[in-house]
Amino acid sequence: MPERSHSFVQQWHHVSFLHWEVDPVRLAPYIPEGLELDTFEEKAYIGTIPFMMTGIRPRLAVSVPGISTFPEFNIRTYVKQRGKAGVFFIALDAQSRIACLYAPYAYGLPYRYAKCRLDVNGNTYSWKSKRVDGGQEFIGSCIGKGKAIKAEPGSLDEFLFERYCLYTLKKKKLSIGYTCHEPWAIRKGDADILSNTLTKSYNLGINNVLQPDLVHVSSGVLVNSWSIDGVGE
Repeated sequence: MPERSHSFVQQWHHVSFLHWEVDPVRLAPYIPEGLELDTFEEKAYIGTIPFMMTGIRPRLAVSVPGISTFPEFNIRTYVKQRGKAGVFFIALDAQSRIACLYAPYAYGLPYRYAKCRLDVNGNTYSWKSKRVDGGQEFIGSCIGKGKAIKAEPGSLDEFLFERYCLYTLKKKKLSIGYTCHEPWAIRKGDADILSNTLTKSYNLGINNVLQPDLVHVSSGVLVNSWSIDGVGE
């Protein structure tokens, strides 16, 4: 983590991780120059991840009702730069006009405004998102099964979940931002996806966007995050 103090505090709650194995050639056009696609046993993955962002605030401020909590749906893949593993976001849809204005300006993140909803009923997370500009949607639910576990070293779970930085392209400059949290406590799950024109709208070569190859859920983590730095600075 950077030596300076973190910039933001937030919580990621009621997270559904839906992953598809994808052809690295189809992912390549989405990866900026300077980043290398990260693979596990020569397989590349894309994740579509609905969750609830709660309590987001600057480090020395308090959260504001109606602003600090909102549903988010992102599409991410896995990359590395000089061996340092991180994530790269292809899309982030959120029901927060502030996030959709601030995050592209401050971080270069591709946020888009969407009407979103996430409901929790026991072990079931139900979600619905529809992008205001374009109409791409993601509708379905996910139910967690069994006990929550933490990823074993060297496992696919560790590859997918234990990443503590993101890469972004801000003003055509490759940058890195760090996140710090406890290791994910993950449960396997089953997903029932009714519509997924969100993932389908990206030319990733997925045969069935309604049937993920891997499904996991997590109750969430408390996160500290830092402002971005230029890669190599």
